Amino acid sequence: MKRMSNFKDKSIVISGASRGIGLEIAKVLGKEGAKIAILAKTTEPHPKLPGTIYTAAEEIESVGGKALPLVCDIRFEDQVEESIEKAKDEFGGIDICVNNASAIHLTDTVNTPMKRYDLMHNINVRGTFLLSKTCIPYLKEAENPHILTLSPPLGMDKKWFGSTLAYTTAKYGMTLVAHGLSEELKDFGIASNTLWPRTIIDTAAVRNVIGAEMVDGARKPTIYADAAYAILKRDSKKCTGNSFLDQDVLEEEGVTDFEQYAVKPGTTLISDGFVDDNPEDWISFQ
Repeated sequence: MKRMSNFKDKSIVISGASRGIGLEIAKVLGKEGAKIAILAKTTEPHPKLPGTIYTAAEEIESVGGKALPLVCDIRFEDQVEESIEKAKDEFGGIDICVNNASAIHLTDTVNTPMKRYDLMHNINVRGTFLLSKTCIPYLKEAENPHILTLSPPLGMDKKWFGSTLAYTTAKYGMTLVAHGLSEELKDFGIASNTLWPRTIIDTAAVRNVIGAEMVDGARKPTIYADAAYAILKRDSKKCTGNSFLDQDVLEEEGVTDFEQYAVKPGTTLISDGFVDDNPEDWISFQ
């Protein structure tokens, strides 16, 4: 994918960017000199979840970006408001908001503790709404402003609800917020889109929650980051209200080699949840 300096000195807020997909997006944008505010809770390494906001900041700055690590739990309004104010003061504004932070717990209704239900909905839905809401006044002043939410298309096939109802409603809630914002903010030229992978992605969540044995059929987080890059450089007045899939975005950009993203090239890929039109020979997530 051909790249130019689309993000030099752009001010970007990313939630949950201490590791995984959020960090990969931050590094892709940081390579062009973007200024990245990392909003996350992790200040000390976790045995199963490597990376902190401080190590993430070091990685972003090592590729040419500027990083501002901010300790923030996006469930809490005061923390979000304080973090966005700091980011605005440090960077002189906010151009892009990426709603990456998300909680996952894959159980049926009876086996879902209410504290897990509340955690997923407070981080996924409320957190997306709150972070977007807090950024909007500054996005209105930006050139080519974008909100990008990492959540799935709204497929209504009952199979997506039958075994993981709490998680599904939490992720779909993120998408509903994103689509609502696209309509609400269109007259201000602020784009709001969602992005989701066609395959499972090799992240800590996959390894720890879904199963490390599935990683061979996954793609690297770089495919998600490259797709995010492609969306965020598009004209915000024309590109809004979409539920994008990573591979589709990159195909539109002229990418044809997707083996480069495979964790284990040549291995049959595993479809991610909430995607209904993947090749039949891919392994189903369900």
